[in-house]
Amino acid sequence: MNASELLANTLSPDAHTREDATQKLESASRENFPAYVLMLASELVNEASPPHVRNAAGLALKNSLSAREIARQTEYANRWLALDEGTKNKVKQDALMALASPAGKVGTVAAQVVSAIAAVELPQGQWMDVISILLGFVSDQSNTSLRVATLQAIGFTCEALQNKPEILSMRSNEILTAVIHGARKEESSQEVQLAAIQALLNSLEFVRDNFEREGERNYIMQVVCEATQNPSVPVQVGAFECLVKIMSLYYDKMNYYMERALFGLTVMGMKHSEPEIALQAIEFWSTVCELETELAWEASEANEYGEVPENESKFFAKIAMPEIVPVLLDLLTHQDEDADEDEWDVSKAAATCLGLLAQAVQDTIVAAVIPFIEANIRATDWHLREAAVMTFGSILDGPDPNVLTPLVNQALPILIDMMADENIHVKDTVAWTLGRICDLLISTIQPDVHLHPLISALVAGLQDNPRIAANCCWALMNLADQLGYVEGDDAETFNQPGPLSPYYEGVVQALLRLTETATSEGQHRTAAYEAITSFVTHATLDTIPVVQNTAVTILMRMEQLLSMQNQIVGADDRNNWNDLMSNFCAVITSVIRKLNDGIQPLADRIMTLILQLINAAGKTSTLLEDAFLVVGALSAALEQRFAPYINAFLPHLYPALKAHEDTQLCTVAVGIIGDISRALGDQTAQFSGAFMNVLLENLQSDVLNRNVKISILSCFGDIAMAIGPAFEPYLAATMSVLRQAGAVQPNPLDIDLVEYVSLLRDGILEAYTGIVAGFKNTPKVELLLPHVPSMLELCQRCLADSERTENTIKLAVGLIGDLADAFPNGQIKQYLLAEWIASELRMKSRVSPETKKTVRWAREMVKRATA
Repeated sequence: MNASELLANTLSPDAHTREDATQKLESASRENFPAYVLMLASELVNEASPPHVRNAAGLALKNSLSAREIARQTEYANRWLALDEGTKNKVKQDALMALASPAGKVGTVAAQVVSAIAAVELPQGQWMDVISILLGFVSDQSNTSLRVATLQAIGFTCEALQNKPEILSMRSNEILTAVIHGARKEESSQEVQLAAIQALLNSLEFVRDNFEREGERNYIMQVVCEATQNPSVPVQVGAFECLVKIMSLYYDKMNYYMERALFGLTVMGMKHSEPEIALQAIEFWSTVCELETELAWEASEANEYGEVPENESKFFAKIAMPEIVPVLLDLLTHQDEDADEDEWDVSKAAATCLGLLAQAVQDTIVAAVIPFIEANIRATDWHLREAAVMTFGSILDGPDPNVLTPLVNQALPILIDMMADENIHVKDTVAWTLGRICDLLISTIQPDVHLHPLISALVAGLQDNPRIAANCCWALMNLADQLGYVEGDDAETFNQPGPLSPYYEGVVQALLRLTETATSEGQHRTAAYEAITSFVTHATLDTIPVVQNTAVTILMRMEQLLSMQNQIVGADDRNNWNDLMSNFCAVITSVIRKLNDGIQPLADRIMTLILQLINAAGKTSTLLEDAFLVVGALSAALEQRFAPYINAFLPHLYPALKAHEDTQLCTVAVGIIGDISRALGDQTAQFSGAFMNVLLENLQSDVLNRNVKISILSCFGDIAMAIGPAFEPYLAATMSVLRQAGAVQPNPLDIDLVEYVSLLRDGILEAYTGIVAGFKNTPKVELLLPHVPSMLELCQRCLADSERTENTIKLAVGLIGDLADAFPNGQIKQYLLAEWIASELRMKSRVSPETKKTVRWAREMVKRATA
């Protein structure tokens, strides 16, 4: 079979033919990569071949050069770079020639190939003349197809190198000249204009220097603004997309253009009859609101520290509010009755924008929308009713709660009644709005007045369609989170009935009923289990029987589901089974945390089911994580009484600890070792050898994510604290690892690394704290003496860091206090008298009362140890 037949077959409607052809191509690429790329390139440039075959060749060529996963992308790049120059040059030449093809989409596919090669070679300092070649093609006025494909190639190349702006910024002047030239209103071809506008969108990151120069900036803005009035809809959409990105990148330069053009253009754009244009114009204002909310937050932060904020807000949203609010309110009434719930349309975009506007302008939004709400909340047309409720729900986050309270008090009875509206779209938005009130403005809900009608309406809504049921679950969850008992409140609050107590039994039963119906689908079933979890978490003493009954019901469901696993057919069934099990685990975890040692009677049953679940889960890591979290909670609740389950559980834990490529699972597994050590205390000693070996081995792994290694270091502290002096065999190795890790110094310009080193130091401080606590008050405490200097050195380094966090301060000062407490008789007096310790313990900086307490305690300990 020749190449063109094979490529044609990759597009065959027959699945068998298609798969066969794809496999043959893949094996050709493995057997002889140079011949494979030459074959594809010559097919791409062959004008005698049918366009669909040429497109298939071009896509196969692009896919041999670029991949989404980083590891595969690196492999493909190296494979290409290893080719001989002759092969690479022939493929490049063919791809560049194919840009000029008048046939179908061949030029666009060739542009993808050119950009894929450029993205591999330019970072290596190769094919440096590609941009010059492309710029030469753009100015060839005689061939429109070539100009379009070349502009696409420039745009695709810019997009592929977004994360490496330094590579193209040297050529930004030429790129910009070519792109802006093609986007001008004088350009006769709309295809060229569209390709140029899209290339401009992708090059905006690279043209920072040009935006700094007023003359160039004015010209770019003029061309983009004119393009928003182009007769072609795609060009207008592209121009508005450029404005959105320009606003997010160059906000501080926009004052002049807002006054002269952008206000008017974008308000007109929002009213456009073409939804694609209206959506981008709305997105423009959503972006402005997000930026200005962020700037307001920065200003209040700076104000708190008596500093001047780096960037000042221009208050565009506040100034434009009178213009944009009426347009947004009108767009809210353009709902599409048949739209799919996940389909993004103009009314959804307008609601999102209104919510962001409320956050940006705060109180001033209220007076601007109240007349609309009052005029329409009882309208006969459902579009108006739904828009009025959506408006009310959208402005609840932003304005001062004191301004909103009287309005919510007035609206609540109306909204509760509207849960019985005949239109499902209205009911859905009402349920969402009630959920937001429960989440953001709980103080407006008066238990004796509103709770009974509100909960009755929400429970009734559970029987409605899935979306309404999910919103009712969310509202009930928010009620429990905001009104329920919170761990850490005083015991008296737990012993007294809470405002939700009378409704506990009824609500939880209704939620459990909802989750067992046959129509119970993924999303709203999960929402119901999340609500049950919240009610369990916030239960008070009088509602504990509801928690116990819930546990029994869920365990029965787990048993049923485990017995059904042999009947699973297909991926959908398997996903459904996994989701349900995850939900069950989440509820059981919250029950264990609530009942604490009261879970003892159910412990055997829980562990039996969890071990069965781990076996059934196989390699499904999300399920394993959920199962491990149940075990962690159970060990914390039972403490030493967890011992009987350890030997059955550990064989399941070790494979997870060795799954280095699965960061999340490995982190949870490391956490479980900490949980078990804390639970068993000195009984951990019999397992500590195995634990320490696997943890030290993990630290050596090149594959394991570096954040998991931080968890491992603090886990050393948990083990040492649990087994005390029995930690002696591991002390030297552990201290050596901690000392090396503590010496890492970040490059201050690498923000990710700075953040990582900060977390790393916290992990090391936690480990040291656990080790000191384990040896303190034992005859073996002297073993720590040689390590005191390096521990204090780390404390000094952490406290001297200008970017230190409150948590780091607390850990470092706490460790100084622990060391002084461990050696009260002057053994480390000479270290504790260092000037830096005295000055840090006189701490003047603003810290929380909790940290102040730690500082005071450490000061006392040091005083005693140096007396």
